[in-house]
Amino acid sequence: MSKEIISTPLAPQAIGTYSQAVKVDNTVYLSGQIPLDPQTMQIVDGDIGRQIRRVFDNLQAVAEAAGGSLNDIVKLNVFLTDLSDFPIVNEIMAEYFQQPYPARAAIGVAALPKAASVEMDGILVLPNEYY
Repeated sequence: MSKEIISTPLAPQAIGTYSQAVKVDNTVYLSGQIPLDPQTMQIVDGDIGRQIRRVFDNLQAVAEAAGGSLNDIVKLNVFLTDLSDFPIVNEIMAEYFQQPYPARAAIGVAALPKAASVEMDGILVLPNEYY
């Protein structure tokens, strides 16, 4: 088993004791991303749609740093402080992903770090030629 820590300046740096992602063989475990701008490390201004896009952009940057893409994600977890925002997640997710879509869970939570409204994490599996 080979274990590699994945890090990129194109996604927010960790705000705690974790790595942006950990790659084990051809599986990459993506840590949760909230809508932080990687340059300012502040939650992006704007509506929930803008925040969801920032989370997908952050996940995409880490996936690419690991040698993959969002389309390599096999499991996506979505955490929302307001589950009524879930239809917006679906709408925006269709802009970032192609079918077949990953397995997914949507979980309503009381609060998220930095008072974010959305957080996502996932697992991606790289094609064999990438590991």
